[in-house]
Amino acid sequence: METIKLREEYIKLGQALKAAGLVESGVDAKFVIQDGLVKVNGVVETQRGKKLYDGDLVEFEGQQINITK
Repeated sequence: METIKLREEYIKLGQALKAAGLVESGVDAKFVIQDGLVKVNGVVETQRGKKLYDGDLVEFEGQQINITK
């Protein structure tokens, strides 16, 4: 499980996928999110700009990203 430590109050979903190294670029993030391949807290999320806060859990291709403060 990858952990992303927040510098601000939140991080956007597309940025989190890039920061964790699960996608190569923002364009890749856009497509995997739009295709419904990403879950946030167990629910499919289709908004690339979805704000993630402390305690959120992102899932993509069997990988998990934990968002912490």
